[in-house]
Amino acid sequence: MTGSLVQWLRDNLGLISSADEIEALAKTVDDNGGAYFVPAFSGLFAPYWRSDARGALVGLTRFVNKGHIARAALEATAFQTREVIDAVNADSGVPLTEIKVDGGMIANNLLMQFQADILGVPVIRPVVAETTALGAAYAAGLAVGFWSGLDELREHWQEDSRWTPKMTDQERDRQLRNWKKAVTKTFGWVDEDVL
Repeated sequence: MTGSLVQWLRDNLGLISSADEIEALAKTVDDNGGAYFVPAFSGLFAPYWRSDARGALVGLTRFVNKGHIARAALEATAFQTREVIDAVNADSGVPLTEIKVDGGMIANNLLMQFQADILGVPVIRPVVAETTALGAAYAAGLAVGFWSGLDELREHWQEDSRWTPKMTDQERDRQLRNWKKAVTKTFGWVDEDVL
């Protein structure tokens, strides 16, 4: 939902004029100023599965400005990813040791560092950012015999950048605790008779 959240900040609020401006705006502040943005525009998906939830921006004070809101929007991605990864780790019993990312948001270095910080593991950006399209091309090539096998495909993957966690465990725990508190504020906004 982060791409949608950034579009919402651009199109509905006019906070930025293009999506790539979000990082520069978020960098105007050192942290989120205590603001947390939960983008539950259509409910909360994994791991909550709450169709009655709606988006919320919480923790606002007179100190919070548009830089803090931009930062909170970016951080929402990392928090949501952390919660899904926690669920995967619990179900699989295999803890994550690093994460390889793809998609448009990986161009945002501030987000990638925060993602590493909140996950507590390295975040790795590949040279080719759109791996979904690349995967489809690889699958087609495998199907027609263009590629010899998966080992050949693995040789094509290249690392572009890597971020390692810099946040202390205590700060990570505090941030996650506040995020979870913010998430609970989104529950129950849609009445059952409206669903």
